Amino acid sequence: MRVHRISVAALAGLTAATSGSPLAAQPRRAVDGTPSADACAELGFKVAPPRQYGRMVGMTRPMPSYPPPPPPPAPPMVKSAPAIPPLPLPPVERRIGEPTPPAGASSLAESVVVTGSRYQRFPSQPLDTERYPNAVTNPIRQTATDPVSTFSVDVDTAAYANVRRFLNDGVRPPTDAVRVEEMVNYFDYGYAQPRDRATPFSSYVSLAPSPWSAERQILHIGIQGFALPKGEQPPLNLVFLIDTSGSMASPDRLPLAQKSLGLLIDQLRPQDRVAMVAYAGSAGAVLGPTDGRQKLKMRCALNALHSGGSTAGGQGLSLAYALAKENFDPRAVNRVILVTDGDFNVGVADPSKLKDFVAEKRKGGVYLSVYGYGRGNYNDTMMQALAQNGNGTAAYVDSLQEARKLFREDFTKSLFPIADDVKIQVEFNPAQVSEYRLIGYETRMLNREDFNNDQVDAGEVGAGASVTALYEITPAGATPSADPLRYGGRAPAASPAGELAFLKIRYKLPGEGRSRLIERPITRADAASSLRAAPEPTRWAVAVAGFGQKLKHDARVSDAFGWDDIVDLAQAGRGADPFGERAEFVQLVRAAADARSAGEGN
Repeated sequence: MRVHRISVAALAGLTAATSGSPLAAQPRRAVDGTPSADACAELGFKVAPPRQYGRMVGMTRPMPSYPPPPPPPAPPMVKSAPAIPPLPLPPVERRIGEPTPPAGASSLAESVVVTGSRYQRFPSQPLDTERYPNAVTNPIRQTATDPVSTFSVDVDTAAYANVRRFLNDGVRPPTDAVRVEEMVNYFDYGYAQPRDRATPFSSYVSLAPSPWSAERQILHIGIQGFALPKGEQPPLNLVFLIDTSGSMASPDRLPLAQKSLGLLIDQLRPQDRVAMVAYAGSAGAVLGPTDGRQKLKMRCALNALHSGGSTAGGQGLSLAYALAKENFDPRAVNRVILVTDGDFNVGVADPSKLKDFVAEKRKGGVYLSVYGYGRGNYNDTMMQALAQNGNGTAAYVDSLQEARKLFREDFTKSLFPIADDVKIQVEFNPAQVSEYRLIGYETRMLNREDFNNDQVDAGEVGAGASVTALYEITPAGATPSADPLRYGGRAPAASPAGELAFLKIRYKLPGEGRSRLIERPITRADAASSLRAAPEPTRWAVAVAGFGQKLKHDARVSDAFGWDDIVDLAQAGRGADPFGERAEFVQLVRAAADARSAGEGN
């Protein structure tokens, strides 16, 4: 069957002609509802009956890897190649066991094509090839010689959901899969809201004794983002970039991703626009930019997708950005939403090359958020590289319940930015603090001079989102972890009003190139006499951080601080729990006590 190729501009014109344009007389059609076969056929999409897998996503044992059945006819591909030059394709590096391209094909990408009838399918990738960033745990810093700590904020939650997936399967996660800050930031701490959008952050500070290290204290820093009223939320210009490769066949991947995006479609308003790009061996647009009133059309396009082929992720990114740029609206939120297992194996699959590409597109005002699915070959390294450089969030979806949290409850936090390039800097007073270490944020560390450099990229914060960071500090006079310097020079002078540290928050309002500054001192007035006397947010954050460090086998956490201690601390700081997320956390701690280590047999 012939593949029709048209330009992005023509695609936009075609969409306008089929979505209620006065230039084209159309019979009146339903704008929302269940995407039945008949309703979708009328809109030009063929939706096959759902596949039966025998087990549902979210069970507590590992999901078996099912070979996908022969796929039904693919949806009508409005476009099969980008109108802009795609990312340069270096020689393809194939993994052991990956099929060799047919004779005459210069790369595996050429041997897998999207046609108007079906995807050609290669065998799926082997299991247990998951990849995670190899980040070294932050060291203890000596305040006398290194008093300033600087990092980019992180509002991602991928690590928490991924850790939960392992523990629900009866296995402790690999240590590299545990990013403590993402586990801490999974929860809402009820910080006080800022007063207005012009100063979009309020700050929270608390100090309490460490439960796992004698003589040390935990400094809890929180910042709360301004929650945009509904009437002030800008329109959305979104492109769903959907991995439909063979590795996405199992029910915890493409089928779950389709349900997840269906929840996002539920939230759309008439002024919002969505386009969809699917990619396997090559990339194609399956839905041109469509306004938020045409939800049924979006659902039909989504439900007509089927998995098969290799993963040409670079080509998919190129086409998705082309569509986003073609319909770019300076008043809107322009964003690509990527759903994938991250298993890019055709074309540009090097995270460093892809992150350069998305970083360049970020400068043009199109951001990228990444949602990961699946197990066995999940590529967390790729997801982190893309999201961090695309000014977006990275999340992992292990169940429909998590999809509801991300695409319904936290919808505004992930899609409507209130500040870009948000950085935190803490200067510790050596007269009060002899040592400190930042718990987590290993992949977000910045140089001291980067804080004032507005050209240095940092994290984005969405409407109503919060950021939490914890330091473990050694007060002056307590036993330090290292011997004092023999030639350390004169003792530092006392600070004003007995300050322990000084907090700075730097950020840019969306669309602005010059940063703004919020600052405040941290004093003994912020300290609690005991951990149980500390505010509830601090008790809960310390419990979650202790859990993450135990999973990472952090040597700075005493063996005397066990799983039961984490449970007791969490129960004491549980507070209000309307969605049951804190109760679930307590059960995960108990599961970790019984779970086998990653890599062990059954």
